[in-house]
Amino acid sequence: MPKTTTKPQKSIYQDRREALGLSREKASELLETIQPERLERIESGKYTAYPGEVLTMAEKYQDPQLCNHYCAHECEIGKRYVPEIRVKELPQIVLEMLASLNSVKARQDRLIEITADGRIAADEVEDFVSIQNELERISVTVETLQLWAEKKIANGEIDMEAYRAVIGRK
Repeated sequence: MPKTTTKPQKSIYQDRREALGLSREKASELLETIQPERLERIESGKYTAYPGEVLTMAEKYQDPQLCNHYCAHECEIGKRYVPEIRVKELPQIVLEMLASLNSVKARQDRLIEITADGRIAADEVEDFVSIQNELERISVTVETLQLWAEKKIANGEIDMEAYRAVIGRK
């Protein structure tokens, strides 16, 4: 049985490894390129993982959310520009998307009024920012749907070859 830590705050990498029932030694064998000592330092937060290490963990642990976590919390550029995506179930994702699309549709005319002259006047800023925030919610929902699909592909619930064949036709 793999050792588990009693520290109150485990890293996402340690949580995922332990959820798979892997010791650091077994995980290192699975990951092939990350030694147990380095894995311990990454999991404990002593070292920041390299992007390639996160990609390897995401693939081998079948958890694409590790990549989003890294970008949103550990990468200096990502911390500024990449929102954290939470895994949700498909019905919730679709309902959130429809709610946001309906909200933007209802404010479409106001967005046209605000932007028609190519500038945002002081009295238009509040409405513009509100619409911009709703568009950002749509963007996050799209990313959530993508993460959901990647997770389903990783665990075999969506046929990867069929999915990629359709994606490749675009």
